[in-house]
Amino acid sequence: MIRAMQASFLAVGTELLGTDRLDTNSLTLTALLARFGIEMRRKAVVGDSVQDIAREIRSMLDATGLVVVSGGLGPTSDDVTRQAAAVALGRGMHHDPAVEEDIAEKFRRFGRTMAEVNKRQAQVVDGAEVLENRRGTAPGLRLEEGESTLFLLPGVPREIDGLITHYLEPWLRQTAGAESRETWVLKVVGIGESDLEQIIAPAYEEFSREAITVLSKPSDITLRITAQGEEAARRERLEAMRRRLVELAGKAVYSLEDEDLETVVGRMLAEAGATVATAESCTGGLVAERLTRIAGSSDYFQGSLVVYSNRLKQLLAGVPEELLERYGAVSEEVARALAEGARERLGTTWALGITGVAGPGGGTEEKPVGTVHVAVAGAAGTHHRLLRLPGDRRRIRWQTSQLALEMLRRRLLEP
Repeated sequence: MIRAMQASFLAVGTELLGTDRLDTNSLTLTALLARFGIEMRRKAVVGDSVQDIAREIRSMLDATGLVVVSGGLGPTSDDVTRQAAAVALGRGMHHDPAVEEDIAEKFRRFGRTMAEVNKRQAQVVDGAEVLENRRGTAPGLRLEEGESTLFLLPGVPREIDGLITHYLEPWLRQTAGAESRETWVLKVVGIGESDLEQIIAPAYEEFSREAITVLSKPSDITLRITAQGEEAARRERLEAMRRRLVELAGKAVYSLEDEDLETVVGRMLAEAGATVATAESCTGGLVAERLTRIAGSSDYFQGSLVVYSNRLKQLLAGVPEELLERYGAVSEEVARALAEGARERLGTTWALGITGVAGPGGGTEEKPVGTVHVAVAGAAGTHHRLLRLPGDRRRIRWQTSQLALEMLRRRLLEP
């Protein structure tokens, strides 16, 4: 068992101390450790200094049973993590011809010759196990030091993800034992955080408050459920929690995985053999952008009319001039006309029409900032919803796109 079930993480790189580069590897690692019931006790970021890196590694090894270091394993002179680890452990280093040959072979596969500086990546701390990097040239290293274990991994997210999958996760499974912790996710939309708390309160009583975590952002809530123990019992408890939460929250649960709403809606459209288009004013094409983030979206997404001006609302979406004059651009009538016009002119199964006041200016007493009308047009008719959304322009536009997709999802759920 990992000593005290605690871990530390060290991100190496002077660039991480500036303003244009963030460490994200620690988030991946923390999520993995949580599955095995291992507490992340400390995170740190240091620049490319042998002394600073060595000092942090030594301190972390003295405090926790697992230390993971990312970055500083490249071929350049400022990649000094290997040397720093050797200093921290009081060990020497040696050149490994097999590692050098593996790196050279990777270059040959791409028709290139390995540069002389890449030989630095074949330096190995004495006593280390070399971890093959299948996605890059810098191998990882695993070292044992007393009751603690040190992993040196590359900083490139794609590369560290591969090494975590092939080496760290299997090591954790073996070391942490069978009684691992596991977390599942449910995604909820269309219910506020406070309302959802009340709705799922019975599940807190049945499974404990600590087992269910609510993570909220505007118009999108993640429910995390966690169980620990032997795999069979753990999975049984997670299944029971998930069933209960779905029973309580109902159709507001849009996914049993950690996926975005546009992914779910796109899958539903594809499974139904349906198509969709949008006519967007205040969102400026944001709904269309989200739908087209998904690979293969051309199977169901036909196109978008971004109609900011009244002139283009008439010209492209066919909104009657008299509706604009009588009710104004921000109105239920215009939202319905946008959806119906887009559906007819683009020849789709479904269409979304969106118009509103995203701010910070443009609001009135009758139609304040955050007033948004969304309509969904389909073969059975057009549904409308008036939204009163808080926040700044960015937040209002995001929430509008989320709730518009949710309106379409609800229509797709209907028989």
